[in-house]
Amino acid sequence: MDVVAIFGPTAAGKTGVAVELAQLLRGRGEDPVGVGCDSIQVYRGLEILSGAPTAAEQQQQLEHRLVGIADPAEEFSAGRFAELAHAEIDSLLIEGRRPIVMGGTGLYLRAALAQLELRPPVPAEVREEVESDLASRGADKLHAELPEELRSGVHPNDRKRIVRLTELTRLGIAPHQSSEGLWTDELRRPTVLAGITLDRDELRDRIEQRVEAMVAAGAADEARKADEAGISRTARAAIGFEELLGGDVERMKSAQRAFARRQLTWMRRMPGVELIDRTGLTDGDVAARIASLLDTLP
Repeated sequence: MDVVAIFGPTAAGKTGVAVELAQLLRGRGEDPVGVGCDSIQVYRGLEILSGAPTAAEQQQQLEHRLVGIADPAEEFSAGRFAELAHAEIDSLLIEGRRPIVMGGTGLYLRAALAQLELRPPVPAEVREEVESDLASRGADKLHAELPEELRSGVHPNDRKRIVRLTELTRLGIAPHQSSEGLWTDELRRPTVLAGITLDRDELRDRIEQRVEAMVAAGAADEARKADEAGISRTARAAIGFEELLGGDVERMKSAQRAFARRQLTWMRRMPGVELIDRTGLTDGDVAARIASLLDTLP
């Protein structure tokens, strides 16, 4: 049995497509399970901001694994996620249940599907040192101090990546020169990988509507509670978290649009991805196209 993986930019409707696909597969006698591949959906208490499925949605539509498994105060890495995802996918396949792997974090998706050469976790003292420098001096200063070959490959506003590169540089560990080093054609399990694309204007509208719905649902309160309780750096990297704390919804929309552009860049580098332009299509239409890809398998 093949794994199905669904990737796409934020607000592209990945979860809705997965739910519709699961319904189609159940009609064929299968018992599918969703496996989330999102670096923020792993955290409890950030369900609105991350767009994670609710408990009721999971019970009524599609069970999801690896969602809400960590406290926001915890640091969470792609390496740790890879171990959990491999175990979940392998277990589901042994049980004869089809994994529908989905998410918007490119690295987590690849970590779930392949055996990647991931860099080791950073010691707490180095992490704290870099975090202190970030708070006192700002991301632009840390960016300027990176070696040229690293500095040219990361945007000055990409705080998470700047911090990671600074940590590895101070440890004397060579970072991946680019995300190219994280890609491989060698997947652990046979996988149908579908990438969802759509018209730029439609994506922009979807992002606007998604952010407004998050705000209306209480995303700002969710962010404040997590901040007051103590939140880890990796959880704090949630797109829109800082903007919500500052009450700047328009800046949050801009951050989401920029993230969507990065996700599309990741998707273009995925070997073997089958792109599906969903412009004007329903979730069910896209799900039917993915199901048809399964029908063509030997």
